[in-house]
Amino acid sequence: MQEKLAAAMAADAMQAVVRNCSLLIQAATLLEIPVIHTEQYPKGLGPTLPELAELLPSQRPIEKITFSCTDEPTFYRQLIRDRRHIVLAGMEAHICILQTALRLKQQDPAREIFVAEDAVISRNSSARMNAMERLRQAGVIVSNSESIVFEWLGKAEGDVFKQISRLLR
Repeated sequence: MQEKLAAAMAADAMQAVVRNCSLLIQAATLLEIPVIHTEQYPKGLGPTLPELAELLPSQRPIEKITFSCTDEPTFYRQLIRDRRHIVLAGMEAHICILQTALRLKQQDPAREIFVAEDAVISRNSSARMNAMERLRQAGVIVSNSESIVFEWLGKAEGDVFKQISRLLR
């Protein structure tokens, strides 16, 4: 979710994706779910959007030039291998998200890989739709941010539930 690439996206779609990525990051933080933050060639595509970067103040992004995050050794070292569920969000859906999800699924078919469909974007909407279809065919779970957050929560009680409910309003 980098500045220069974000500028090439449809403004309304980009705004919605940023909102949903923000929800996922904040909910994961509240629930103490690890987040890995990557940037694709930041020298050319710029830094992460400030509104998302500020939600990850203690984390430096992993710089990569590979399209699949799994091909970046630093990402792979930070990936908690016994995690049975991994959620992906970001851009571009038909390149980095697609290749990362397919590689994660290939490396461990028992692992459940989720893509938050409302938290991914591509410059071309038909490329994004094609990526979502390919992911479904490959056994990746295509869901949405709110469903994922409520699956993380599991029940409607406690302070974290109340904080996340406020994020959704």
